[in-house]
Amino acid sequence: MSTPSSLKIGIVGFGSFGQFLAKTMIKQGHTLRANSRSDYSQLCLQMGIQFFRDVIEFIEADNDVILICTSILSLSEVLSSMPLSRLKNRPTLFVDVLSVKEHPRDLLLQVLPEESDILCTHPMFGPVSGKDGWKDLTFVYDKVRIRDEAICSNFLHIFASEGCRMIQMSCEEHDKVAAKSQFVTHTIGRTLAEMDIKSSPIDTKGFQTLVQLKDTTMRDSFDLYSGLFIYNRFARQELENLEHAMHKIKEMLVQRMNEELCPEKAEC
Repeated sequence: MSTPSSLKIGIVGFGSFGQFLAKTMIKQGHTLRANSRSDYSQLCLQMGIQFFRDVIEFIEADNDVILICTSILSLSEVLSSMPLSRLKNRPTLFVDVLSVKEHPRDLLLQVLPEESDILCTHPMFGPVSGKDGWKDLTFVYDKVRIRDEAICSNFLHIFASEGCRMIQMSCEEHDKVAAKSQFVTHTIGRTLAEMDIKSSPIDTKGFQTLVQLKDTTMRDSFDLYSGLFIYNRFARQELENLEHAMHKIKEMLVQRMNEELCPEKAEC
């Protein structure tokens, strides 16, 4: 590491989320490099980031941290394309920021050399919710395999120093909780989109909240949503729970309707 507080961070996947994180990291004085399937060389030049088209040169660039900002669905392919044997036997901290945690943990443990450290994280915010700063926004992390505590601590400080609410949680517990919250939220938002709900002149505050949920959810890609389902083993049960709850509510409504319209339980 160049100084106790400054890190050399290599970002894999320089899409909107990678760019979003990079702006704050640069502001804090860290040295950034990037590698991505798309050519972001001009944008990186404007931001003061070194862009590597060649993944081998990127891996050999003496990074303290390699920050994986790919999609959930592409993670396996991206990792398999990286020449991890070229890490020069130096300790490197690998960090992911995916919205599921057991999947990247298992893949990183499988493909990385033993001397590489692993920190699984989930910033519970993005370019929209974090556009005015990260204060009080939640950052979840699990120290899966950490030998160099200094580098790990300095990386976590990036988020803590911006005022994030830092929560240490196992990957398994994260996925259990996220299935009940994030996945259910996305599912309800997409269900409302399928129903094509729209604002009207007589909206209640509650309905306005539902329209906002639909709009916010649909800004995210279907790839993200399907990744939350495919690679979080707890999401399947939550989808079944939601289906069961809707069926139960329908049964209750039909029963009450029959009681009101057929008080003597005659056939309607």
